[in-house]
Amino acid sequence: MMAASVANAQDKPLIVYVSPNPIGVNDFLKLGKAGTEKVAAELGATAKTYESTDPTTGRQNLEAAAKEGAKVVIAISFQFDDIVPEVAAAYPDVKFLVVDSCPKTLHPNIFCSVFREYEASFLAGAEAGLTTETGKVGAIGALDIPFIHRYTDAFGEGAKHVKADVEVAPSVWVGGNNPFSDPARGQQRASVLVSDNVDRVMAAGAGSNGGIFKGMEDLPGAAAFGVDTNQCPQAPGLVMDNVEKRTDIVIEKGVAGIFKGDQPQVAALGLAEGGMTLTGIEPGVESSGCLIAKYPDVITKVKALRDDIVSGKLKVADPMQLTK
Repeated sequence: MMAASVANAQDKPLIVYVSPNPIGVNDFLKLGKAGTEKVAAELGATAKTYESTDPTTGRQNLEAAAKEGAKVVIAISFQFDDIVPEVAAAYPDVKFLVVDSCPKTLHPNIFCSVFREYEASFLAGAEAGLTTETGKVGAIGALDIPFIHRYTDAFGEGAKHVKADVEVAPSVWVGGNNPFSDPARGQQRASVLVSDNVDRVMAAGAGSNGGIFKGMEDLPGAAAFGVDTNQCPQAPGLVMDNVEKRTDIVIEKGVAGIFKGDQPQVAALGLAEGGMTLTGIEPGVESSGCLIAKYPDVITKVKALRDDIVSGKLKVADPMQLTK
């Protein structure tokens, strides 16, 4: 009976989630782990998580997962773009799902699930334009790279769409050795913006956002916009809303599609597919802890903008395409 039990456990397909950095306080990486575990349970598979610390350990983790016989290996973020094609070529029987980015070289066993972040960031900018008291908004990104401009640039465009005379401050960047998880540098950057009378700030700093939120305290009435999940409870009274990236849903859909055999090699999910949203336009905003709950008229207007984007009536430009 014990032998049969072990055999049954070994017969279960393996799904491995590989993060580029320790998961820690990074809500984006936490969601990826949660989505992996959920889809594994739904498919009767075993889920494992390998946390990396740098590109070297990232490669080692991908190779270890493939050698272990994983049916699907999930690699999250652009940090795997150069590594996955090399590992995938060496293990053609293993399927690789790259989330939130897509390598330039696509082997038949590589699948990509990406987001249209700029759609939800545009809506957050609209909320900023409709709620700003100083008439000045701005953004903080982890790094000055084309991908992050999908947050920072689209935020400014959304603000200008609803308030033509709004002033959009030049974006600032967390930078440093750990831009995606450096709250101290995030707070410093936030202080720079609010000292210039910017009272609505897009915080695209991942794990650095906690510091950005704290920086809002330096200007009465200032508020930031979080990313990835509902970050409002982390800083009560300092977060207006959140650009939610449903990493869990994207992974669930992507892995299920690979198992079923009908997953497109590249899938892009935005507002229409439920891959992106704002906390404020979803059910339960009253208990979300977000300041936007105090602006029901703004929520109504932003929902209308969301519907226009989904229907195609309103086209939001992709900053990454504009920079190519």
